[in-house]
Amino acid sequence: MNSLTLRVGLIAALVVAVFAGLTALALERAFRDSATQAVTQRLQGQLYLLMGAVEVEADGDVRLPGRLPEARLNLPDSGLHARITATDGRVLWRSPSSLGMDPEAAGEAPFIARMTVTWETGGGGVPLTFTVAEDRSALEAQLRSYRRSLWGWLAALAVLLLAAQSLALYLGLKPLRRVARELRAIEQGEQSRLAGRYPLELRALTDNLNALIHAERARQARYRDGLADLAHSLKTPLAVLRGTLGTAGDAAGRQALEQLERMDRIVAYQLQRAGTAGRSPLAAPLAVAPVVRRLADSLAKVYAGRGVECTLEVPETARFRGSEGDLMELLGNLMDNAWKFCRHRVRVRAREDHDGGLEVRVEDDGPGIDPGQVPAILARGGRLDEGVPGQGIGMAVVSEMVQAYGGRLQLDRTPQWGGAAWVLRLPG
Repeated sequence: MNSLTLRVGLIAALVVAVFAGLTALALERAFRDSATQAVTQRLQGQLYLLMGAVEVEADGDVRLPGRLPEARLNLPDSGLHARITATDGRVLWRSPSSLGMDPEAAGEAPFIARMTVTWETGGGGVPLTFTVAEDRSALEAQLRSYRRSLWGWLAALAVLLLAAQSLALYLGLKPLRRVARELRAIEQGEQSRLAGRYPLELRALTDNLNALIHAERARQARYRDGLADLAHSLKTPLAVLRGTLGTAGDAAGRQALEQLERMDRIVAYQLQRAGTAGRSPLAAPLAVAPVVRRLADSLAKVYAGRGVECTLEVPETARFRGSEGDLMELLGNLMDNAWKFCRHRVRVRAREDHDGGLEVRVEDDGPGIDPGQVPAILARGGRLDEGVPGQGIGMAVVSEMVQAYGGRLQLDRTPQWGGAAWVLRLPG
């Protein structure tokens, strides 16, 4: 029931089914009442026709013509029966259709019209009771035929009504489906805003979404620019202080220089941490392969003297949902450490999960890392080898950024080489 179309469709089907059922019951009840009234009126007319055809003798005997006005009274088992009785219950005349049977017992609860009259003859008045009865078989057959026809037509009309409602629902929800398609296109980087023409009811929503997307991107741009300006403004005074304290040979100068270096690392770490954009559902996906190739080319130049052999196994379809700066920082730190601590070989592999998640493995053939040292490596300022240049904040930044993106970073071992393998998993 998470589908709006399915929910509305089921409600419409239920309403149509209830409406068709109630309509069928009402029409069948009305038809039954009308048919019953018609039978009653017809029997009353048959009664008058019978009275008009009878002749009564002075002694009370009744005579009727051989061919009665109603042909069904002459046919056995026709369902229509008539008789004339005296006041003491004697049957004076019975229609040929009721020979051998009681007309009031024919069928189940038959329709009966009865009238008692005093017939004036030369010998005085003769009381007679005229009875005309009709069984229910004809009416029930008529009702069954009407019921089949009624339900058939109502079922056909219900199907047509549901088809019309489905078409109306499809056309009515078409703008919402277009919004969803455009949002997916924005997520995939195919367009930058919602550009379709939408109905008045959705225009406020689409305009607000466009304003939100524009404001978010502008805010991120201002944030990154502000951090860049802050880093640039801090770089010059820190460099001046470092140069000044570097010339001092006393213990106080060395201690101040050490604290200055520590402050420099803290500022760099906090700036990088604050500059992490994090996941954005409306950010255009970024191709991973070009970024990995640029980083590999840069590191090959930086560590040209080491003769590192780098293997890249990154498909062109791999995508990262975040900013390019964040991806450069994540992979840059991992790949830089691999270049620093490897012997001769580095391998970078990436793949996408079925749900769009990204997994990147950065492997080297170095001495490897003891799993117990991982917390120290990921801590700010943590370094395993003080002889290797660095400030000890790179892996801490990576850990913070991975958490900001809702991902995981874990240490593994390269099966072929026995070195360290950092596995980065980011959700889709």
